[in-house]
Amino acid sequence: QVQVVESGGGLVQPGGSLKLSCAASGDVDSIYAMGWHRQAPGKEREWVTTFTHSGNRHYTDSVKGRFTVSGDNANHTVTLQMNSLQPEDTAVYYCYAQGPRAYWGQGTQVTVAS
Repeated sequence: QVQVVESGGGLVQPGGSLKLSCAASGDVDSIYAMGWHRQAPGKEREWVTTFTHSGNRHYTDSVKGRFTVSGDNANHTVTLQMNSLQPEDTAVYYCYAQGPRAYWGQGTQVTVAS
């Protein structure tokens, strides 16, 4: 079993920045990628970014150039630096660790409002 725990999030004004962190523990040998999804109010959960153990980074188009994902494979952690945040980025952000199945964190709220 794999446990995934997020930290960070909160309230920020438009144009501001936030950093989210995530750590996986337990049976992590099978994990080959980590990343983030988000779910805005009234919308379905959407994929945001993935960091693979080979160092590849992938982003959904709406966050390219604003969000940066980084990972530490040895410690099974991943961080998401979010810059130039906009109200449409408001959502619950969920970290995931991908192995034979996906393991999810409990989610952390990000609110962008003036």
